[in-house]
Amino acid sequence: MTTVDQQDALLRLGENHLFTRSWMPFAADASRRTPILLLHDSLGSVELWRSFPEKLAVTTGRRVVAYDRLGFGRSDPHPGALGLDFIADEAQSVVPQLCEQFGIGDFIACGHSVGGCMAIETAAHWPGRCRALVTIAAQTFIEERTLAGIRVAQHDFQDPDNLARLARYHGDKTPWVLDAWIGTWLSPAFADWTLDGPLAGVRCPVLAVHGERDEYGSLRHPWRIAEGRGETLILPGIGHVPHREAEGTLVAAIVEFLSLLLPSGEKVPAGG
Repeated sequence: MTTVDQQDALLRLGENHLFTRSWMPFAADASRRTPILLLHDSLGSVELWRSFPEKLAVTTGRRVVAYDRLGFGRSDPHPGALGLDFIADEAQSVVPQLCEQFGIGDFIACGHSVGGCMAIETAAHWPGRCRALVTIAAQTFIEERTLAGIRVAQHDFQDPDNLARLARYHGDKTPWVLDAWIGTWLSPAFADWTLDGPLAGVRCPVLAVHGERDEYGSLRHPWRIAEGRGETLILPGIGHVPHREAEGTLVAAIVEFLSLLLPSGEKVPAGG
């Protein structure tokens, strides 16, 4: 039995199009509840969220919206190199257009890895609209553990089989996707990047989730994200992808977090 109304759509972004997907649960009050906006990681896409968005929609009773960033998945190719300000730019330029297309006023920002960084930037840039922030395996500064993990991945992607698996989701955009991740994060010009400024601007409650065995970031990141703003959830034995490694635990934690913050009868404003 279908539990959500799943819909795909293309968002016009200048001369380009972004692939989007939304999951609306068949709950009577779902339209009154603040929707969740999902932001994917450096190699991610809508499809790579797997079953997580639908389960999140059903369990929270909220609409969930995800999209492929420009250059990823089924969105159009990126017209050039990824700018060093790409994290902040996504929050400032793309998120408001996405919200406008979907008629979203207030929202809950939820992101994985660099998508979590974008969720932090989004919460800071739109404090009057972001009701809650959930980060999953997000980074807040450049540390050697992150760079070491990327170097390992860089070596692993020399294997044609690994490259082919990634190409299932990104097609002929795969080389660009890899360079946008590896080339950007290993660039000396990116070495001083931090989220100190945006974190200082976050005004909503925060849940920072991190795997104990995350190969791309130490526990300093979730502690830094949640300090004075909310709570951390450290998942024992879990690595960098909690929504696949511990999906049930993660969904339950988000449900509990949101249930304590937002009343079931909440009304989503019509505008921002």
